Amino acid sequence: MPRPLVLRRSVLTAAAALGAYALTTLPAAATATPAQIATSKTNGVAYLKSLQAADGSYAGAGLSNEWAFSAFAAAGTAAVDVTPGGDASKNARTVYRTLLSTGGWPSASPVVTDYERATLNAFAAGIDPARVSASRNLIADTYGYWQTAEPGYFGPSANFNGTVFAALALNGARTQSGQVRVPQALRNAIVTRIRANQHNDGGWNYGKAEGNPTQLAAASDIDMTGAAMAALCVSGVPNTDTDVVQAKAFLKSKLIANSGAFNAMFGVNTDSNGWAVSGLNACGINPQTGDFLTSMGKTPVDFLIAQQFNPGGGFKYLPSDTGPSAYASIDGLRAVAGGGFTSAPPVPVTSGAPQWVGQTSFTSGTATKVALTVDDGAGGLKVCSVAFTPTGSTTTLGAVLDAAVGAATPSGCVTSVTPSSGTGTITALNGKANSGSSTWKVGIDGSAFATATRGTTVGVGDTIAVRWGV
Repeated sequence: MPRPLVLRRSVLTAAAALGAYALTTLPAAATATPAQIATSKTNGVAYLKSLQAADGSYAGAGLSNEWAFSAFAAAGTAAVDVTPGGDASKNARTVYRTLLSTGGWPSASPVVTDYERATLNAFAAGIDPARVSASRNLIADTYGYWQTAEPGYFGPSANFNGTVFAALALNGARTQSGQVRVPQALRNAIVTRIRANQHNDGGWNYGKAEGNPTQLAAASDIDMTGAAMAALCVSGVPNTDTDVVQAKAFLKSKLIANSGAFNAMFGVNTDSNGWAVSGLNACGINPQTGDFLTSMGKTPVDFLIAQQFNPGGGFKYLPSDTGPSAYASIDGLRAVAGGGFTSAPPVPVTSGAPQWVGQTSFTSGTATKVALTVDDGAGGLKVCSVAFTPTGSTTTLGAVLDAAVGAATPSGCVTSVTPSSGTGTITALNGKANSGSSTWKVGIDGSAFATATRGTTVGVGDTIAVRWGV
């Protein structure tokens, strides 16, 4: 028997993360007018503000409301501007950053989606996820769950949602300057796995289907179809791609003409609709025209707005509910506001508050991690989180590679480095030597690749990609 959506979403929500850039405005030709959308956003933000705890927090033990950060950002509200009773010292961004920096967070037995969820919400809150603190790098934390035996998967492959949200987090949570942090080889590996898990009906669900004809033939789920199509699009796949078009057709086939709702696996509800619309938004597909305007003149955005209590601003989960749900309100607002599964943080209105916060240098003697990929140019991609203790405000590529030999998760990312000391050009890595114009090169935070030297400077939170080739 299928579990109720609320219980299944507790698995996805506690374990997953929400991602992709927001479309800030829906076209004027849409059936829900710009004025209606603006009112929905204003009232929805007001409701989400009411969920803030007296200590300024949204996140806590178990299923908490930190997803609100992605909805706030999509609706144009900076997390640093959200305060309990006007107390700026307890603003939502600062409190969330403090939580993520805590040694005991997320738990004694974390899973990859803990870090993916935090990456997407930190990004939307204006916290650089790779530079949360001197010791917390959420990108590196996520890299640590790469599956060496099944490249492209993050976390156990049976929990396919962990790989979908890896794509959303690693591609959606860009650098402060807007650059994709991760190398194309890693993006391609994840995309390959997402494609392999697409069901015959054009959608996806949260479990693994790759290589299993029975699962590939099983009915897909609205929620994960929205997330997976967004994962493809934020990974650079165009919305004209066959797999995205098939996902779009699957969603269209689930539309209910008289309401604009999607008929989800567990019935019509705001959360499933919100995820589907966020997937369309992330792919630049208008959820109010063309295929998503029904024969009775309704759209998924119409349905979501109809689920909202006004002026209270909260969204109900089921059409029959008589009160709002926090999760439905987050998913509903994000979608109506044009958001995907994360958005760049808005510029704050609080005087003196920066758009971004983040650790600016290593703290000597404080253990930390960096994210590393090693691409041998022949399809042998290695991905890992490297643990080390810096001795200064910066370190070097040589020091990171040396540390990776014995302190990488997963292990085997780096087995040998030549030369083994000094600051000169790296001539061989993992037994593969430079040859003619094909040499080892390095890119940091998505920068152009340049000659890899042991002395190449590495700063706190840098995402390092080492590649052999021309």
